[in-house]
Amino acid sequence: MAVYWCTEALPLSVTALLPITLFPFLGILRSSIVCPQYFLDTNFLFLSGLIMASAIEEWNLHRRIALKILMLVGVRPAWLILGMMVNTSFLSMWLSNTASTAMMLPIASAILKNLFGQKETRKDLVSESEENTAAVRTKALHTVPTEMQFLASTEDKDFPEEAEAPLDLPDNSVKEEEYRRNIWKGFLISIPYSASIGGTATLTGTAPNLILLGGLKSFFPQCDAVNFGSWFIFAFPLMLLFLLVGWLWISFLYAGLTLRGWRKQSSEVKADAEDRARAVIREEYQNLGPMKFAEQAVFVLFCMFAILLFFRDPKFIPGWANLFTPGFTSDAVTGVAVVTILFFFPSQRPSLKWWFDFKAPNTETKPLLTWKKAQDTIPWNIILLLGGGFAMAKGCEQSGLSLWISDQLHPLENMPPMLAVLIITSVIIFFTEFASNTATIIIFLPVLSELAIRLRVHPLYLMIPATVGCSYAFMLPVSTPPNSIAFASGHLLVKDMVRAGFLMNLVGVLLLNVAINTWAQPIFQLGTFPDWAHSHSANVTAPPPTFVANDTLRTL
Repeated sequence: MAVYWCTEALPLSVTALLPITLFPFLGILRSSIVCPQYFLDTNFLFLSGLIMASAIEEWNLHRRIALKILMLVGVRPAWLILGMMVNTSFLSMWLSNTASTAMMLPIASAILKNLFGQKETRKDLVSESEENTAAVRTKALHTVPTEMQFLASTEDKDFPEEAEAPLDLPDNSVKEEEYRRNIWKGFLISIPYSASIGGTATLTGTAPNLILLGGLKSFFPQCDAVNFGSWFIFAFPLMLLFLLVGWLWISFLYAGLTLRGWRKQSSEVKADAEDRARAVIREEYQNLGPMKFAEQAVFVLFCMFAILLFFRDPKFIPGWANLFTPGFTSDAVTGVAVVTILFFFPSQRPSLKWWFDFKAPNTETKPLLTWKKAQDTIPWNIILLLGGGFAMAKGCEQSGLSLWISDQLHPLENMPPMLAVLIITSVIIFFTEFASNTATIIIFLPVLSELAIRLRVHPLYLMIPATVGCSYAFMLPVSTPPNSIAFASGHLLVKDMVRAGFLMNLVGVLLLNVAINTWAQPIFQLGTFPDWAHSHSANVTAPPPTFVANDTLRTL
């Protein structure tokens, strides 16, 4: 399954179904144990997040938020890049990383065309597309999938072509042309990077986070340390810190940042260019019109969704889950309860007069989200992929495979835990450049849980950095769908992504290790070896049970 996931010999979701047939036939797990792994409560938490994202996209709430933030940050290239990164990371906390990237790229394209005009960007597009094709052939990289090409091609559909003339700059100004190309690259490369970073901030933001949650319930059923609130407290500051460092690095490469400040470029201080960029943002925001009743309702429900998930059991204060029988509520219960409202709450302001007017027509009111819309927009294959990961983790645990692999890692037992985490995160972050983040965490998570038992450290001390690190794939176009979408625009070369992404990978390793050794310690109590890990260790090391014959059992 790991080979199939890495090479995509079969569709990812089809590979995820293999345990249903192979585990029972091979005598690893009963079918009655394998099949429920595909619909754990973790899957329903993810499903509720996808439904909420569908409602947000249905009423263009995400677009309004993005344009409003861009109006606030200003139109200087470096500040616009920061605005793009903040927007994309916030959206990817709730929407999929792919959807966030596909939405922000057209906005970036329209702003850049108004900032620099059309002539140079078209010339750059043709020349760099040829270079990209050559690079793909030389490095044997796969081009972006057809569905991703379709998403990327929307960047010119959502916005009208601007007919304004480019800035009056010397034609022979090589530095000026290079500066324009760099700004394009900075915009395009910042969007997928911030989508990958932002998805780590919430449990529902990306699949590896949920696989960690499901894996913990499988390996350590008594562990309740990870929920929406505790994860957010840990991951959100890490996201902000990484976004800041990433913005400084991208600005240094592409937006004229030096150790002495921002380099002054004649094009960036042209008032007419900045006015045009400001005008296009304002125009797109005005085209949305006043905020509709449906947008307001979805926004309120979205806030309820986030607040109730955060305060269910935030650990640092008593959560509202204490009002109910312990163990009966979970994040999945909360998420499904809120998104159910979307399917019956009216999308138009209800009129009390209708109830007293017996002659009023009995017309059906459209809800905030229809089930047909949810069916069309939710990527159901991802839920099967999550289930396949949980089934694989269960098989690795029950068969003893993860224990055997951890035995082969005995050199790590002689290392300080801090050094072991540094090595693990480095390996995973660079491994996920060539495999999907979901496949990577499925492969490594069972092994790390057993390794933590052998090292006698808190299992989350190894599992959390590995989970977050799976999303830090920045170097190659094929590493993540957001990278593929940005690369398919034609303005980026493979060497551009490798140059920017290599340092981003190293920064990701450094920040992850800083986070797990500082503020994560009190949040997850990482300085202790918990009781639920003790019990798991006893179960793993205990000898296999002996069975007595039926006649002897009857006698007993």
